[in-house]
Amino acid sequence: MTADPRLVVFDVDGTLIDSQDHILAAMDHAFAATGATLPAREAVLSIVGLSLPVAVERLVPHLPDGTRADIVAAYKASFGQLRARTLSPLFPGAAEALRTLRARPEVMLGVATGKSRRGLSHILDAHGLNAHFVTTQVADDHPSKPHPSMLLAALAETGTEAARAVMIGDTTFDIEMGLAAGMATVGVAWGYHPVAELAAAGADTVIARFDDLVPALDDLWRAA
Repeated sequence: MTADPRLVVFDVDGTLIDSQDHILAAMDHAFAATGATLPAREAVLSIVGLSLPVAVERLVPHLPDGTRADIVAAYKASFGQLRARTLSPLFPGAAEALRTLRARPEVMLGVATGKSRRGLSHILDAHGLNAHFVTTQVADDHPSKPHPSMLLAALAETGTEAARAVMIGDTTFDIEMGLAAGMATVGVAWGYHPVAELAAAGADTVIARFDDLVPALDDLWRAA
């Protein structure tokens, strides 16, 4: 490890991978299986990033606890089947950005995701990304975003100061989590929350494409 380590933590769904087709299809199945009315597409995508039980509670707070639990179970089963058949793609430029950052000796990469450990492992294995990340934090082990637990664990695991770390994500949950952990934050414009919401949440910068990520990080680090 260098004398000036940096930690860059990525969200997954909506940031690294385009998983909306799987998410929408699994939600459609889950609500149909329980006889509940599926909320609008925009509402479903707006809760991506939260841990699944929290996401479903936010979507349909009026439903009984048992019905929401059934939706969660049906979603997990459907998503697993979809994942086994087709792979959610990486967003354009994601692989290149990860390789560029990993090649820097002072930079460590991490993940903080609302996915389960099983779901994250499947994605990283399928895309050949495991070697990139030195810390991976998942919903199985932490409170839902925007609680900073995932990022505090990543900082402790890597021995990095919050002032030398950045959280990158597509939702206000990611930005709020990063700020709560004392980290800089970068929003991405291609995910599930609008750019204006990311800026209003306090993102230090919002990038329009992955090619902009490394220059944006360099600017943040120079200004620190």
